[in-house]
Amino acid sequence: MQRAILDRLNGDRAAERAVALVTALDGGGQALVYAQGESAGDALPEAVADAARAALRADRSGQVEEGEGTWFVHVHNPRARMVIVGAVHITQALAGMAESAGYAVVVCDPRRAFADAARFPAIEVSTEWPDDALNRLGADHRTAVVTLTHDPKIDDPALEVAVRAPVFYIGALGSRRTHGKRLERLREKGFSDDELARIHAPIGLAIGARSPAEIAVSIMAEVTQVRRTPPAPGGSDSP
Repeated sequence: MQRAILDRLNGDRAAERAVALVTALDGGGQALVYAQGESAGDALPEAVADAARAALRADRSGQVEEGEGTWFVHVHNPRARMVIVGAVHITQALAGMAESAGYAVVVCDPRRAFADAARFPAIEVSTEWPDDALNRLGADHRTAVVTLTHDPKIDDPALEVAVRAPVFYIGALGSRRTHGKRLERLREKGFSDDELARIHAPIGLAIGARSPAEIAVSIMAEVTQVRRTPPAPGGSDSP
């Protein structure tokens, strides 16, 4: 591997930046390709670069053939992230499950009485307003956003950012009646029905969950289902 490519790849991985290493199997040339369109290293056919970006979105390494050449795309993605809005009892169970499933978890709650780091060992806890936290973290295609406070002043700002970001999952706690009122508020702010249809609410798979831990299981199951189910024809790739 070229030293410049190796140094840059190591830097990208340390910074948890998504990058694909593309190697020409018949010539040894290499390039780094990023989801936003940037690339570095040897020139690639545009179709190969596009395939590398698709591999990043799908989180799947593999071989690409174009013309008479063959390339191998090695995906280096950071951990998927789950931003949980509301440091409530459900969150205590969900955060641990998500960490065990490989997510980098951030619990966000501006209410300092709830956002006590001692309640969430080894989990990042933020007292920022959730819209500020999402904008700082970068709500990308490998991000799941879960709102659990039941307080529109806290949940709604997070949803306003999430529905216009490429996050792969958005879920909100509350009954159908509560969600209906939520949709009314967001429509009044100019959000379209297509945008609002991205919100999973009531949150979680319908498994009859009652306790905070059971509800956390239903949420984790739904996030997993959305992330791992192959997209419909013409849809976007899973993260």
